Amino acid sequence: MSTYNEGDAFPDFSMETPDGGSVTKADLAGKKAVIFFYPKDNTPGCTTEAKDFTALKSEFEKAGTYLLGVSKDSAKKHQNFIAKHDLTVDLATDAEENGLSDKLGAWGEKKNYGRTYMGMIRSTYLLDEDGKILRIWPKVRVKGHAEEVLEAARTA
Repeated sequence: MSTYNEGDAFPDFSMETPDGGSVTKADLAGKKAVIFFYPKDNTPGCTTEAKDFTALKSEFEKAGTYLLGVSKDSAKKHQNFIAKHDLTVDLATDAEENGLSDKLGAWGEKKNYGRTYMGMIRSTYLLDEDGKILRIWPKVRVKGHAEEVLEAARTA
């Protein structure tokens, strides 16, 4: 799935945030980061995942780790998602073709009920303070995932 491996430098990126700003790899310098890719705002699994990370945000902060959720949804959809579910994790839009999710292999072919289509493959990356990939979770199952990532961030 991923075209990057643990130990590799995370690729450079610049993505739009819901407030009209942007987030870049340079913004993460000097802190650990968790970047989680999810398919779509306001769908059951994605809502659960975002709420789980939100619930643990203060614990991630204690572990010196920044959280960023990424999908191809627009900044406006992210604003609605944040407001509807009281999310406190930062979100970013990776809508451009050949963006970060494409580089990482997080955007790819999916199958559901016999139908094949292109979509976001739920996956998570833990980065160190220098932007190197410490851990990759490909094809994530939501239940218990945020807790597992927090434990990895604490021990990294």
